Amino acid sequence: MIKKTLTIIIAALAFSLAASSKTMDNSFLTPDGTYMFAQRDTCELFLDVYNPAKDSRTTFEGKEKPTVIFMFGGGFIRGTRDDESYNTWFRQLTDNGYRVVSIDYRLGLKGSTKVGVAQVNVLDKAIHMAVEDLFSATTFLIDNAAELGIDPDNMIISGSSAGAITVMQAEYEIANETPWASVLPQGFNYVGVMSFSGAILSREGKVDFKKDVCPTLMLHGTSDELVPYEQIAFFNLGFFGGGKLVDRFRKYDFNFNMYHFVDYGHEIAGSMDTTLDLQLKFIETNVMQGKKRIVEAWISDPDVYKGAGPQSRKELYGN
Repeated sequence: MIKKTLTIIIAALAFSLAASSKTMDNSFLTPDGTYMFAQRDTCELFLDVYNPAKDSRTTFEGKEKPTVIFMFGGGFIRGTRDDESYNTWFRQLTDNGYRVVSIDYRLGLKGSTKVGVAQVNVLDKAIHMAVEDLFSATTFLIDNAAELGIDPDNMIISGSSAGAITVMQAEYEIANETPWASVLPQGFNYVGVMSFSGAILSREGKVDFKKDVCPTLMLHGTSDELVPYEQIAFFNLGFFGGGKLVDRFRKYDFNFNMYHFVDYGHEIAGSMDTTLDLQLKFIETNVMQGKKRIVEAWISDPDVYKGAGPQSRKELYGN
């Protein structure tokens, strides 16, 4: 195992994060298959599978590229697995030889009038409903791997905003061997996590881990008012965002890449298609080559990403 520690302060990026070296087709991408993976009461949950593009390279240095599972954003009150805003990124990944699986999950805060750490029980329930649905989708993929052409031991989880919270929480449950993770096959873990403005909810006052987490890529705006960059504490309860989690990852000597987007807010949650190069480097080096390439970078460039959407809890939830 090779360990390389790299700390970078970037005043302005001289390179483009917006595209890979391959020319992309901008036409709308449709899934190659849609499958129901779970039914919760009257709620049917589906996933879409997007296979690698024809003639794309599906291996790297002789190894099969992982499947990327994606969870959409929307504050646990809205959002869909097939929102057109994700289409460009899905095409980028499939054109680069990756299979993408975009999944449904239940929106546990839909109809809530107040959302914050003070309403931790409601928030906790919403997050763990989504984690439960992620694990159900994962189990479906494992059970149907041969039919879908998926290597069940080679899957990355990724998410935006609420989806990023879910994938970070899911890996936290696995690393701590909690009852939530017991539905997965014994010894199972994902090969990587990619979090675009994510966080972990803890009732312990801090975030600890019993076991190593898998290689993790985190991107977070330092001025994010929707998903906290640092933490929001309420007695021993709290949300721990990327800026605080990276301290814990350093303490535990985990394999991670962390990009702090200076003075950016929650728009980084939607930066998947403009930060593709960072993702591909992480997947190829940290995940596929198994190298402990630790990167922590502060990026200050107003042209990296110009996004839209809610930037605060008041805008999203109305309180």
